[in-house]
Amino acid sequence: MVYGLRPIMEALEAGRELERIILREGLTPSDELSTLHRIARQRGIPVQYVPPMWFGRLGSRNHQGMVAYLSPIEYQDLAEIIISTFERGEVPLLVVADGITDVHNIGAIARTAECVGAHALIVPSRGSAQLGADALKTSAGALSHIAVCRVGSIAQTVQQLQANGVRVLAASEKGATVHTRMDLTGPLALVLGDEYEGVSTEVLRAADGTLKVPIHGSVGSLNVSVAAGIILYEAERQRNQKA
Repeated sequence: MVYGLRPIMEALEAGRELERIILREGLTPSDELSTLHRIARQRGIPVQYVPPMWFGRLGSRNHQGMVAYLSPIEYQDLAEIIISTFERGEVPLLVVADGITDVHNIGAIARTAECVGAHALIVPSRGSAQLGADALKTSAGALSHIAVCRVGSIAQTVQQLQANGVRVLAASEKGATVHTRMDLTGPLALVLGDEYEGVSTEVLRAADGTLKVPIHGSVGSLNVSVAAGIILYEAERQRNQKA
């Protein structure tokens, strides 16, 4: 953790990866505080205001009402990932986590994505599980090997992917096509949503299509990380068969 305005600013200016910044409610506005907000916004770092009592847990540290969590993940630029993948003559396979808040699920998805050879995991800067030490552990270290891209808006990212020739398919229990009947061999971004809410309506509308894993039992849905594994390995099977 980094405590205080000046150390946090130095970390930002040095290009350190920060998972999030916590600020005390009622801080006096200043030019430096405005600069902190601007840099955090540009880099997609979540900034959260909390009541003064939250800082009581920090004891006597000189935090000035400001704390930043260092990230164990080195985030990468999505556009560069797409370009470099095409330049290597590879077919992009990307995994998009839309509002998945359970750290164990995001870790398990990252692990499967890395094992199947996906080129990147895309996560939103807000409304998602924090990719800290717990996620890294749950992923069995996969988050240290797969490229992770943090974006401000999943819906806008869908448009960016489509503009770069990547087909976007959203997984949903109400999907239009069973995953084994969908062509998964081309440039692909698979969107996975929270287990309770699913993929957001905005993203579903923007996607090029929807797919589902068939359910024959009494339980209406699969764990999202299990569904991710089933679909990703079907994509891998189809690609190997085509090669």
